[in-house]
Amino acid sequence: MHNKVVYHAMKTMNAPERGLCWPVLRFNFRGVGLSQGSHDGTAESGDVLAAIDWLVNAYNHPVVVAGFSFGAAMAVSACCGLCSDNSSSRSSVRALALIGLPIRAGAQEYSYPSLSSCTIPKLFLSGDRDQYAPAAQWRQVAASAAEPKRAVAIPGADHFFHNQLEQMQHALAGWLKEQLP
Repeated sequence: MHNKVVYHAMKTMNAPERGLCWPVLRFNFRGVGLSQGSHDGTAESGDVLAAIDWLVNAYNHPVVVAGFSFGAAMAVSACCGLCSDNSSSRSSVRALALIGLPIRAGAQEYSYPSLSSCTIPKLFLSGDRDQYAPAAQWRQVAASAAEPKRAVAIPGADHFFHNQLEQMQHALAGWLKEQLP
């Protein structure tokens, strides 16, 4: 929740100077920080659905789900995958920003077959030197996703967009403005 990429993505969505001023909810997944429960790597998609439900009930506005790294993987699972049984949550999602979507993290391999049928507008935003998403595999994942979609690789950026956060924010803001004018 306090990661620099998450923080800068939140500022992009919330900052008046970017022209968005949206309410933003950041949260820790179960078992992280002071949150209750235990982390298991899949049930966290339920945390995403609970957050969407809360936002819909609190604001009654269209929802954009933005996830970074593991959060992006859980966003795909919640909004596009088999875990998205809650149709009211899913139907409230107008766009999906997948920042630093992991392909491989240590021994963990990620695959996203549900993206091929997911018609929610999607932004795949990564550094072209992301150590958890090798460029060729990341491009394959983005290419396999259903339209509408856009893939943006920030030149020279690693997984955490070191020295490239402004470029990440610029790409995210531009795409978000197109999704909810």
